[in-house]
Amino acid sequence: MSGPVDSPRPLGEGDAGLDPERLAAWLTDELGQDVDVLEAERFARGFSNLTYLVRAAGREMVLRRPPVGVKIASAHDMAREFRIVQAVGRVWDKVPRAVALCEDDAVLGAPFYLMERVRGIILRDRVPEGLALGEADFAALSRNAVDVLAEIHGLDTEAAGLEIGHPEGYVRRQVAGWTGRYLKAKTDEIADVERLAAWLEEHRPDESGAGLIHNDFKYDNLVLDPAAPTRVIAVLDWEMATRGDPLLDLGSSLAYWVEADDPPELQALRFCVTDQPGNLTREGVVERYREVTGRAPFDPVWYYAYGLFKLLVVAQQLYVRHVRGLTREPRYARMIDAVRGLAAVALRAIGWGRIGALSS
Repeated sequence: MSGPVDSPRPLGEGDAGLDPERLAAWLTDELGQDVDVLEAERFARGFSNLTYLVRAAGREMVLRRPPVGVKIASAHDMAREFRIVQAVGRVWDKVPRAVALCEDDAVLGAPFYLMERVRGIILRDRVPEGLALGEADFAALSRNAVDVLAEIHGLDTEAAGLEIGHPEGYVRRQVAGWTGRYLKAKTDEIADVERLAAWLEEHRPDESGAGLIHNDFKYDNLVLDPAAPTRVIAVLDWEMATRGDPLLDLGSSLAYWVEADDPPELQALRFCVTDQPGNLTREGVVERYREVTGRAPFDPVWYYAYGLFKLLVVAQQLYVRHVRGLTREPRYARMIDAVRGLAAVALRAIGWGRIGALSS
């Protein structure tokens, strides 16, 4: 299918993460049927795990594996991600069906898993060619996205058999954990980052509850129905999912939610089309979330600042890969600017006591 449906690109010289012949041999044993011909392409976006489209045995599957040469088991735990996808699929229909897991490094050089492909539209930093979305469409889509996030937070993890994470003490551990990750990857003295980390700890809120949280919920991890592009049919990228305080998950999503009048520091990091007319504002996202979950009013500033802090720590981790010569991609070299910009915006939100209208 052509048009706005998300499509991969052919494998290139740099795609050392997938060997079609080795994969075909493994799939023959795993699926119990001959895989004589296997076609593979790569979905090229993203900074984390590698994602491929695999056509074999009359079906389309998506293969996920860690980046080549990266040995951070906790950040690229394929078995954990596979089992989350598998478990969530028992109680929810908006997740791809898990197919197979391989934990043998001898096949592709690292563990990997496959899931069924869900054909649909994925919105990234611009609307795909051939797709017309107006204000009413974005209004509906943004409401639907918040509703889906609330659905995730309300899933019955016990019925799914999903025993991950330790909800008690989650907020405390997250602040300490992300601060520790920053210090481990630190390259430059940035006073704003130090101030932000200290403020988050000093003003850390009590636990607001516990549930399944996605931890990377944004437009480009949603698959939309090609026949009704405001309807979410699947949620992707469950690698960071766990059980914890849902308001921290909301804060992480708010950090990705860039508005049209946001300052340049946020515009430079806009991953998704949340800036298009019709989309809810960040304040609107919070109100919609409260409406569909029945939560009492809460101050979103701490959660938004936390979400921005998480983003800047990830940017710092990407930047240190550049500093250490582990990547030559130019986008990694620019990540230190993101670290500074996100810290400045977070402190502005704290100082002004709001999550919107943050242009100076």
